[in-house]
Amino acid sequence: MTKKLVFGHSNPDTDTIVSAKAYSYLLNQLGEDTEAVALGTPNEETQYALRHFDEPAPRVITAAKPEVDQVALVDHNEAAQSVSDLAEVEITNIVDHHKFGLTTSTPLFIRAEALGSAASILVKMFDENKVEIPAKLAGLMLSAIISDTLLLKSPTTTEFDKIAVKTLAEIADVDFESYGLEMLKAGTNLSTKSELELIDGDAKSFEMGGKTLRIGQVNTVDIAEVFERQAALEDAMKAENAKNGYDAFLFVVTNILTSDSELLLVGDVTEQVEKAFAGKLVNNRLALPGVVSRKKQVVPPLTAAF
Repeated sequence: MTKKLVFGHSNPDTDTIVSAKAYSYLLNQLGEDTEAVALGTPNEETQYALRHFDEPAPRVITAAKPEVDQVALVDHNEAAQSVSDLAEVEITNIVDHHKFGLTTSTPLFIRAEALGSAASILVKMFDENKVEIPAKLAGLMLSAIISDTLLLKSPTTTEFDKIAVKTLAEIADVDFESYGLEMLKAGTNLSTKSELELIDGDAKSFEMGGKTLRIGQVNTVDIAEVFERQAALEDAMKAENAKNGYDAFLFVVTNILTSDSELLLVGDVTEQVEKAFAGKLVNNRLALPGVVSRKKQVVPPLTAAF
């Protein structure tokens, strides 16, 4: 039997790490030979969840082809967000909750739903295949949904996400609200991170109107504290634009307590950004009240503006 690697996007967040582990476990229970791997080191929030449920982090890879011929993708479907040699391997499975930007040369299994997280889709898939979710894995899947929906406060949250959280919390035997807040707070310790780690730790690239936009996002409990480093953040963003050929770098700072964000822009796309969010940039910054989701509240209006 051919071994298959299962992984999420680069700059991995909690949903992408956990969904890889969950999907790999499900596929293995169904008779396949798979291993969950990661395209980067788990962030502090994810590490908190892994420690809490006493689960190891998946090993990190930089290329897939040296090991396997087939891969399964979770929580992403765009080559720019995936492993460097994705074009050299066959994609056999995709489980995702984002817009689609990938074409393949061979048929494959795709499960895509507009739910709050990829882990939520996997909850359905476990049930449909009559596979029980172990308690530790349930705790991690709970963590993934909490992370992507900001404790069910994000506009990406669906009724099924709420059901899934309650179901997983019962299996894992945790109070999801108290645990979830502590997990989210664990990911807001930004003082030890460099400017590059802040802007690019959860960044994704998007093609819009012939331009390449890099959009990063961090969660915090104090937006003003992050912007005390604005000059240094802008220098790091300029350097990344020059190094990687991005037309613009957008950095979204989100307050998990108030569910508001503020955007910092470096790049010549002021007109489109102001149009997208119906506001005026001042000192390269733009307040985004009520905005917490890059997928649903940042990327779509930008796409429309471009």
